[in-house]
Amino acid sequence: MFQLGKTIVSEDIIQKDFVCNLSACKGACCIDGDAGAPLEKAEAQILEDIYPKVKPFLRQIGIDAIEAQGTFITTATGELETPLIDGADCAYVTFDKKGTALCGIEEAHNQGAIDWKKPVSCHLYPIRIKEYSEFSAVNYDKWEICDDACVLGKELQVPVYKFVKQALIRKFGEDWYADLEKVAEKLS
Repeated sequence: MFQLGKTIVSEDIIQKDFVCNLSACKGACCIDGDAGAPLEKAEAQILEDIYPKVKPFLRQIGIDAIEAQGTFITTATGELETPLIDGADCAYVTFDKKGTALCGIEEAHNQGAIDWKKPVSCHLYPIRIKEYSEFSAVNYDKWEICDDACVLGKELQVPVYKFVKQALIRKFGEDWYADLEKVAEKLS
């Protein structure tokens, strides 16, 4: 672990390799698990605001889940998340013709309907951020459904922090990322 500004960063994001391999995993991170995507408070409001523009990109079952639960949910511990369909798929998930899970929010963005890409937690994956009162913890989240992404990352020699560069800049800024690159050079 090392400190960058008000973040404590796991060395795993520098030492581990990762490149999403959608052809292998079929987007399992959007349909497996027992919780929705973590949301920041501002993102919950964004989801509420953009929902009418995202709705045409969603499956009916997702629309039904969102309209029953809301554009986001608050967990028993007060965390904000995307709603799920029957405790499984993210309500915002869609599927391509090959059965690969895709993000309906991101598709709306790609088609120019909205200017927001998707929740930062999704954009950052496999990095997870845990907020504390004095700092943010930046950690690599190892999940077996991403084993193919680890293999591909190793083949291509792409460390986690480079794979999620744009998301890290989105979350922490250009200067923070430049400092991270300096640390990575020293650790290599």
